[in-house]
Amino acid sequence: MAEENRRIDMHAHFYGGGLVETLQSRRERPYLRKREDGVTVMVAMNGEFPFTDHYHDPLVGLAEMKSAGLTHRMLTFPGALGVDLLPANEIATAISDYNDFLAELGTQSAGALIGLAGVPLDDLELACAEVRRIRRDLGLPGIILPSNYFNSLQEAATLVPLLEAANDHGCHIMLHPGLKVGQEPPPLPADFVQYRLSAVDLQSSASQVALTLILSDIIETYPNISFQIVNLGGTLPFIFERLESIARHRNPDLPFPTEKLRHLWYDCASLGPRALEAAVRVLGADRIMLGSDYPIFKDDPYAHAVAPAKLTEAEKEQVTWKTAHRLLTRLEDLRQKP
Repeated sequence: MAEENRRIDMHAHFYGGGLVETLQSRRERPYLRKREDGVTVMVAMNGEFPFTDHYHDPLVGLAEMKSAGLTHRMLTFPGALGVDLLPANEIATAISDYNDFLAELGTQSAGALIGLAGVPLDDLELACAEVRRIRRDLGLPGIILPSNYFNSLQEAATLVPLLEAANDHGCHIMLHPGLKVGQEPPPLPADFVQYRLSAVDLQSSASQVALTLILSDIIETYPNISFQIVNLGGTLPFIFERLESIARHRNPDLPFPTEKLRHLWYDCASLGPRALEAAVRVLGADRIMLGSDYPIFKDDPYAHAVAPAKLTEAEKEQVTWKTAHRLLTRLEDLRQKP
């Protein structure tokens, strides 16, 4: 396919690969159930939603990709669901089978589908072994982790063995909103739950994660890990000047490291042209990738966010596929190193 026609979606989720059967057998969140009206719903941590074929049928997803003009899509383990937090003796085999399925999807789709694996976080030894397996044996680019592990340095330190394994094998890590092992969902807001949780709180969470990475030495300690922050880094493109002002007035000898934001990778999932314009100015088009958040959102991410944005054609091309292509090429080079 001609390079100028590529469109690489770097933020989508997949609930198939054997997870349907696993979730149907459960009776505690997360699980699948059939309502009296015959509709199958996913009972998740913060509510429930209709579980359509878009969530678990790769053929449905591929058809949707084609209709949106997408040429490639990174499908991730459904991290926000909390499956990877379950006791390892219950879920490790199912996660391993799922990762095998992702690798097979990549082969069957001639590389159009790119899998981002899950790991059983209840057992870090098993999780480290799975990181090595998915990079060395399956050739998947990396893993998805719940971002609550990166709300502070102390929390991130609990994953040091996993980060070391990921660094050893040159791993991509998407930090996606999600709970830690043993963590209970916070109380629901008193009103306007979807907007408060799925927009305001989520964007704040993404910003907290990025702050942990750029204000610490994590990026330098693990140089072979590429960290992806979802949704354009949350609120950071819009509040970085306030962060710089705080440093200038309260810590004049320690400026806020705005430039380190460009050491991370971002997607524009579920956001639009105005947000993308702001993020490109701060983060750079060469650090931002197309993202849909499919199947939760079904907008064509190019038509919805990139095409109407007031960006140069070179910047649009960068976001649409060049940034992702460069990242994926780097990851494959790292995997091939002895």
